[in-house]
Amino acid sequence: PALAQLVAEQATAATANGGRFSLGLSGGSLVGILSRDLPPAAAGTAAPSRWLVAFCDERLVPPEHPESTFGAYKVSGAGVAEFYRPPGPARS
Repeated sequence: PALAQLVAEQATAATANGGRFSLGLSGGSLVGILSRDLPPAAAGTAAPSRWLVAFCDERLVPPEHPESTFGAYKVSGAGVAEFYRPPGPARS
């Protein structure tokens, strides 16, 4: 719970005045920790539209692949995947 609480507190502080919160996620055991603890800790914090989530060690595989970090979070039900916005086309 301490890690999830820290993430939630930092998100709240970062977005308090209209800012954004950036979070880099890795896979492995972190998926289980955050899928269990982050949803309740982040309840009432900034809306997902204010978060920028990056998957730091993402493999070049489809999300359905067992080695996909994004896929692991999505399957875990952590709610973290809802904060992710895939990159769109380049803007001029």
